[in-house]
Amino acid sequence: MADTLTLWGEEHGESPYVFSAFVALREKGLDFELATLSLDRGEHEVGDYPSRSITGRVPSLRHGDFWLAESSAIDEYLEDAFPPPRWPRLYPEGLRERARARQVQAWLRSDLMALRAERPTSSIFLGEKVKPFSADGHKAVGRFLRAASELLPAGAMHLFGAFTIADADLALMLHRLLANGDPVPEALAAYARGVWARKSIQEWVRRAR
Repeated sequence: MADTLTLWGEEHGESPYVFSAFVALREKGLDFELATLSLDRGEHEVGDYPSRSITGRVPSLRHGDFWLAESSAIDEYLEDAFPPPRWPRLYPEGLRERARARQVQAWLRSDLMALRAERPTSSIFLGEKVKPFSADGHKAVGRFLRAASELLPAGAMHLFGAFTIADADLALMLHRLLANGDPVPEALAAYARGVWARKSIQEWVRRAR
């Protein structure tokens, strides 16, 4: 029982943060149960979930009797709890590359609010219709695409030579644009589509909703 893994997510399957933790678990090749809560009905606020997860948010990971919330913390925990080379690597091997991968994850979670609000992940996974970008949205897209172009080496299909969990997060952000027909430089579009084709990501995309 100590090794049992459960990932708690939301019922609609649109959360970019549950997505990241799900992909991390699949990339590690770990057996786990995916449990869902209705945030609309406040299921994350009742029972022992708030005290177990501490924040009362999703995703939350239960590993035996240990609970952990927040997707980037979960990703890093999985790398430490199931380390390479026995399990596939989620983060780059080099110190500076690992730091950069964490920077990418932190940036995508804390910045670009107008882009995230105006191109929600529900438009990718649930087909929700969106409106043209506002002025703030256009600015956020410009900043995002400039930074993404700086991060991705010329001609590369991964940020750090091989797939990392930061690639999944960055590809998802790019798909907020691609899924809605917004212009994306071809190098970034090719990168995003290549990452999106991974088995772990396609399993999430094809989940029944």
